[in-house]
Amino acid sequence: MSSRWSVRLGVVLVSLAAASSIVAQEGASDVGTRLLADPAVRAALDAAKAGEPQLLHDQARICAIPAPPFGEGERAKELRRLFTELGLRGVRIDEAGNVIGERPGRAPRPNLVLAAHLDTVFPEGTDVRVTREGPVLKGPGIGDDCRGLAVIVGVARALAAGKVETPGTITFVANVGEEGLGDLRGARHLFEGELKGRIDRFVSVDGTGLDITHIGVGSRRYRVTYKGPGGHSYGAFGLASPIHALGRAIAKIGDFQVPAQPKTTFTVGRIGGGTSVNSIAYEAWMEVDMRSADATALAAVDATFTGAVEAALREENARWSDKGKLTLVNDLVGDRPAGRTPESAAIVQAAVSVTKALGLPVALNEGSTDSNVPMNLGIPAVTIDGGGKGTGAHSLSEAFDSTDSWKGTQRALLLAVALAQP
Repeated sequence: MSSRWSVRLGVVLVSLAAASSIVAQEGASDVGTRLLADPAVRAALDAAKAGEPQLLHDQARICAIPAPPFGEGERAKELRRLFTELGLRGVRIDEAGNVIGERPGRAPRPNLVLAAHLDTVFPEGTDVRVTREGPVLKGPGIGDDCRGLAVIVGVARALAAGKVETPGTITFVANVGEEGLGDLRGARHLFEGELKGRIDRFVSVDGTGLDITHIGVGSRRYRVTYKGPGGHSYGAFGLASPIHALGRAIAKIGDFQVPAQPKTTFTVGRIGGGTSVNSIAYEAWMEVDMRSADATALAAVDATFTGAVEAALREENARWSDKGKLTLVNDLVGDRPAGRTPESAAIVQAAVSVTKALGLPVALNEGSTDSNVPMNLGIPAVTIDGGGKGTGAHSLSEAFDSTDSWKGTQRALLLAVALAQP
């Protein structure tokens, strides 16, 4: 290291240390403005803007690699390659399938995890090729969460270009299992295994726009299966029917009364069963999703649901003779904990501060993301959008308008630097 660089590095670290002191003593409400005064941070922000064309290329290339639920392996290999190429340390794929790479600071702690999720909602065999028309990229998953993956890559690249040194460490993670029945398994593994006790702050980059999510909407998901002997629709008439029981249960669920505040929701998302039009089914099933940011409200609708599916079983069995009684299997297939990071918390105030410092609109929101896990554990966490504008999320027609999308990359970078402080 040259003496000239040593002097410059010292100035940068002193500047960043001063910002961290302000965070510790007076809160994080002005950390964004203070960091903008640092030459290295400014250089990194400029690099983020200039590098957006490369970032969009990365976004499209990543998205063209299939990553169906529980099948994220090939996309993980590409993120491992990118992390290695960017010079991150200790790049690896852990037991759960998460890709991890560290950008050491002056000290190991505080350790900020900056994450985005690898998986999509689309099943194996989906055509995930990306097309482009002007500023608009189109392809399944292009916004959720190929944009988040591209942003964390862009942050690492721009920090290196600006030669930014932080007091603490930034750990970059491309995690599995955020969508659907993945049930946050990647994030859970980080906090319960791979990085247990070593995560001080957590930021997930998920989706498009510029919102800040600080309330984690919890969910309970069930696969309900009614089973019976089944038989011919005419010859075996009089047997209880799993499909009829399922219909009774769905009708009861459709009549649930839930509070508007805290917002609590329910839906029967999928149903199936039966073999032919002239058969009494031997099996019928449904998948049910219930959500609320309030744990008590979620528990209440969960209890009502359990009562409804059991009542449907009793009613269908009672409707017919004792011959061929039905049974019920009610499997919990998803359990996302609710949680929240208070608006007054330093991590939320830091996110607001850097957003304002960059002249961007501030919007606090709620949602169900990987941040639910640390929020529930009491670890400071937020989820931020990755910039641009998305439409058609979770559909085959998903699109991403990249107009001014560099603003999302800059915001993620500035927040990462702000949170890598003691």
